[in-house]
Amino acid sequence: MKLHIAPRAPNPRRVQMFLAEKGVSVETVPVAINTQEHRSPEFVAKNPVSRVPVLELDDGRFLGETRAICTWFEGQHPEPNLMGVDAEERAFIEMHDRRAEFYCLLPIANWIRHCHPGLAPLEQPQFPEYGQSQAGKLPDLLRVFDVELASRSYWAGERFTIADITAFCAVEFARGLMKFRPSDLGLLHLQDWRDRINARPSAKAGM
Repeated sequence: MKLHIAPRAPNPRRVQMFLAEKGVSVETVPVAINTQEHRSPEFVAKNPVSRVPVLELDDGRFLGETRAICTWFEGQHPEPNLMGVDAEERAFIEMHDRRAEFYCLLPIANWIRHCHPGLAPLEQPQFPEYGQSQAGKLPDLLRVFDVELASRSYWAGERFTIADITAFCAVEFARGLMKFRPSDLGLLHLQDWRDRINARPSAKAGM
């Protein structure tokens, strides 16, 4: 089994952090996305949409999409539980995980892909105005999460879950390329949450 990743990219990091929390070790294969390796015929044969991460299973199949890969590992290694112990908890964790992905990670990724010169090879054409508009919406979106974190310890409730992984990787992606710190916007609950998650050993995965 192999996990095809792009080092330091947020979505592969989500899977690597998930595996670290599970205590599961999987061989990783780096994919050089800056040199378009993810668009090579060899990689497209693994994932026709040219995205990482991709899990190469022992039976020769390839599983793409971050959450699908995490779901596979949750089934293979159910403890510690990160996605919900029953249908109700799974639904609420997925809701918060999707919100972290769509309203936190996605606008950050859009700003970086369209405004950062280092990402130009991956996003052609770049639309800087669109990227800036996404960045402009981010503070209001993050204030929503900051208010929620005032009343609970973790992103989806009172225990660590996959939603914390998604949100943390999003915030760290912004910290690295946008020089973003929640406290700079007065988001102290979000900053406290980020610092607590950063103290977990799994936070070093995928760096």
